[in-house]
Amino acid sequence: MDWKESMRIVSRQGEMFEINIFLMILGYSRLKYLELTLDRNQSTLLQAMVNGFQYYGGVPREILFDNMKTVVDQSRTAYGKAVINSTFYEFSKDLGFEVIACRAYRPETKGKVENLAKIMERLRVYNGEFDTLEELDEFVREMNLDLNREVSQATGERPIDRFQKEKEYLNPLPQADILECFNTQPLTRKVSRESMITYNKSKYSVSPKYVGRTVELAVRGNRLDLYYNKELIKTHEISDKAVHYDASDMKEILKSDVFRDRNDTEIERYIEQSLSIYDRL
Repeated sequence: MDWKESMRIVSRQGEMFEINIFLMILGYSRLKYLELTLDRNQSTLLQAMVNGFQYYGGVPREILFDNMKTVVDQSRTAYGKAVINSTFYEFSKDLGFEVIACRAYRPETKGKVENLAKIMERLRVYNGEFDTLEELDEFVREMNLDLNREVSQATGERPIDRFQKEKEYLNPLPQADILECFNTQPLTRKVSRESMITYNKSKYSVSPKYVGRTVELAVRGNRLDLYYNKELIKTHEISDKAVHYDASDMKEILKSDVFRDRNDTEIERYIEQSLSIYDRL
């Protein structure tokens, strides 16, 4: 686990964003988890790690860290062991992994994640290509998916394929109430004019009454829950399909726009045909 620290990227409007990318990579499969953050404080670190464990569907038995202050109070040296920060130590026990602190000035110990940090330079191609922080966050998620589907030079296999062998060796996720203790930074998206939000390259529908508003996303296994003002407004099953339209949302969208003069039977027939097309995308 590591960070790509303090990257500066400029929006289309010339606004400068200084971001960090949380990096976690599994040793056998090279399956990666990336997350954009605006700081590297301890609460952000713990939240990102929980998000990563949920992405993997389990917890590695050991995790290697460098001597970052959010993890250790005293660095490991050739002459002594690292002193793990008490808060982080309790977190590791709650989540069920062992903390392995790398010796200072030995970057080869965690070379896999060091290489991943270098790959993050690919994000610079998005300079001047985004409008909002949410859009930039989506680029990071897309990069995460793409990297896990690329053949690894080290293994000759795609991480997503190799992970099928590795996942059975992960420790199970702790109970939901333990995970909820660390959910301090909600994932949000602004609802587009087409009444959709984007998550991991796929689009998911909500009612058109939320167009232009910001909703919170909660990922629970293969389920995506959408909230507005803490109220659950929609649940979708997560998949690789390009578009996830709920029939009731589509009907509401059509009735408020181009199909306002059509009866319900005509609209429902059109929706049935359209959804069958979306399912093949």
